[in-house]
Amino acid sequence: MAAVVVCVALGGSLLAACSSNSSSPTTTVRTSTTTKSPKSTASSTPTTSGVPASSSTPTTSGLTRCATSALAGSVAGSSGAAGTIETTVALKSTATGPCVLGGYPGLQMLGSAGTALATVVVRKGNYSFTSMAPTTVTVTGGQSVYFNIGYSDVPAGKETTCPTSASLEVTPPNATDHLVIAAALAPCSGGTLTASPVFAATGANSQTTAPPAG
Repeated sequence: MAAVVVCVALGGSLLAACSSNSSSPTTTVRTSTTTKSPKSTASSTPTTSGVPASSSTPTTSGLTRCATSALAGSVAGSSGAAGTIETTVALKSTATGPCVLGGYPGLQMLGSAGTALATVVVRKGNYSFTSMAPTTVTVTGGQSVYFNIGYSDVPAGKETTCPTSASLEVTPPNATDHLVIAAALAPCSGGTLTASPVFAATGANSQTTAPPAG
């Protein structure tokens, strides 16, 4: 197990080893820039584009998007193989009623002093645990939705070290505000993180996750 962040073990199933490398990055978020929430369309292209928050707008299901203030994030588990790390992040709803989330989260790595670290976010990518199609997940109070992060911890090109985060800023899908969770990630290739869309723990939206942390 790599000493890196997240990934939840669902049904005790171990992630079927990270299958392939993520897409090549083309956009870097510099240390003074905060990553905005990506749009809810799948893409293997790095993105830092923002999407306006719409928590008060009903979806086609009649439910509203889960407000960022009603979500509590944490690293649920992690796994590593052949230089590739998989981390699963859980977003637990603290709302009193059901709400929905669908699409890709925005991510920004932060140092120990809370300063932004170089971060490149790739949606979908080529990892088996991030390349699933986006779906809309309904979550009730006390339940969690999840997303996976994949990255390489092997220096590339002229890199001799890779940035290591103390925490991770997470912008839920289709939001512009964020929450911060403790997360020690050390992605190489300029701080490239490949993110999956959010998914449910069970049912039609469930996806492969890494074993539980600890």
